[in-house]
Amino acid sequence: MSDADTHIRHLVSAADWQARPTTEPFQPTGLEREGFIHCTREPEILLQVANNVFKDTPGEFLVLVIDPARVTAEIKFESPLPPPPASHPLAQHLFPHIYGPLNHDAIVSLHAAQRAEDGTFLSV
Repeated sequence: MSDADTHIRHLVSAADWQARPTTEPFQPTGLEREGFIHCTREPEILLQVANNVFKDTPGEFLVLVIDPARVTAEIKFESPLPPPPASHPLAQHLFPHIYGPLNHDAIVSLHAAQRAEDGTFLSV
């Protein structure tokens, strides 16, 4: 398995990313509300999540590619929240959740998600 296969990804609106100081650990809006930062390992699953959750949310989105070995907060692999119906393809999938702020040195790359005019995410 290559290092790239071990990376996890977090999708964030560009506005949320830009509103946070880079001199402090990254704390997206959802961290305070949900208690963790949603991530995924597989880009194809992140693409599904992006289209299910954020398709109708306007604006630019960024993908943070994270080295979990460098994350200082606890990472737990857990079922999706909210839980989908048992018949859903991701019902048994485990997602990496970061329980605390994300230290910037764990972010190995950052790139824009590509979207169609109707908001559909084309690539993450």
